[in-house]
Amino acid sequence: MKQLTGSEIIIECLKEQGVDTVFGYPGGTILNVYDALYKHQDEIHHILTSHEQGAAHAADGYARATGKVGVCMATSGPGATNLVTGIATAYMDSIPLVAITANVNVTALGKDSFQEIDIAGVVMPITKHSFIVKDVHKLADTIRRAFKIAQTGRPGPVLVDVTKDVTANVADYEAKAPESIERITSTIKAEDLEQAVKLIDKSERPFIIAGGGVIAADASPELKKLADKIDAPVCDTLMGKGAFDGTNERYTGMIGMHGTKVSNFAVNKADLVIVVGARFSDRVIGDAKKFAANAKILQLDIDAAEVDKNVVVDASVIGDAKEVLKMISSRIKARKKPEWHKEIEELKKTYPDHGDMNAFSGPAIINKIYEITKGKATITTDVGQHQMWAAQYYKYTKPRQLLSSGGLGTMGYGVGACIGAKVTILPSTSPVTDASE
Repeated sequence: MKQLTGSEIIIECLKEQGVDTVFGYPGGTILNVYDALYKHQDEIHHILTSHEQGAAHAADGYARATGKVGVCMATSGPGATNLVTGIATAYMDSIPLVAITANVNVTALGKDSFQEIDIAGVVMPITKHSFIVKDVHKLADTIRRAFKIAQTGRPGPVLVDVTKDVTANVADYEAKAPESIERITSTIKAEDLEQAVKLIDKSERPFIIAGGGVIAADASPELKKLADKIDAPVCDTLMGKGAFDGTNERYTGMIGMHGTKVSNFAVNKADLVIVVGARFSDRVIGDAKKFAANAKILQLDIDAAEVDKNVVVDASVIGDAKEVLKMISSRIKARKKPEWHKEIEELKKTYPDHGDMNAFSGPAIINKIYEITKGKATITTDVGQHQMWAAQYYKYTKPRQLLSSGGLGTMGYGVGACIGAKVTILPSTSPVTDASE
């Protein structure tokens, strides 16, 4: 055990969690933390962005590309509020993020002090949890708890606000190994599994919708195994891109208002729709009363709050997607469905999913990028028509290839996310990097 300042404790806790990169922008109240970070520049790479919002988006992009927790830092007041859009973006898309901000001294809190704001209160609706640390002796455990919350169950952002005097105060510090992140299985009920298996075994025209939860749970292999076993076509949402191989013959394209005709017709021809890790967004379902009107709906999700929220389902299983899919696949019968497969193939012939690739157009440009990169690129987008073209015309064969703001539709997301993604695939050449260079 040794005595460290609060700033040094923050850095040591980041090292405990395996953090190798932090995105941020310094300011007065967080300078102590930056001084400590500078002393550990050979262990934690800092990316200096031009604006705090860019730091949050870069941390988000880093998290999406790696599956690890993204970390960003900002100073008090406007520095902290500049993170808000990035935090909300991560919240809407269930991305694990820890935002560390500094605030004014404890004695100056609640007095409308210069650059003071209750950032923990501001972000309460857009985080899994927010903390304000006023006692240096509670700092280490709070940082550790923030990382665990960000990764446990449905991932999401957590904010830790630390007063300036806490960053300078001294406390005992003892290193601890990170707590293991267990997959959520306690919510998986035997009766729910039994009902799911009955629906699947009875189905003649099953159709699978893969969402971002498949990627978050690293459940792509299990999803493919289920699809193969029940001979089901598979579509995806924007957040689920790459959860199922876009070049696989079972794949029918994205679903929803920007999806393919094949997927949208198939969901209405199916007798069972299996939704894995997707929340029935308005962009996916359109009119909730008409969605999958001829089918039973089985929802597999880690978050019980999503069941029956936008669409009333016939059955559900709550728990980690990887574990749920394993349990279901081990219980169901393998069956071929040639008539259903033939029907899907006819839809594909009738409604081919391509634009004019000889014209100078958005789809043609995306297709050319796909050809040049041989389908191996990590793609980041902003929001709008180009985002939809990127989703529709680049064939994603594995998870974490497309980084895009789905739920919030954040303008300005693409460049910050690109910085975060790029950091994950290039070795660090300098411990402190200016992202504007």
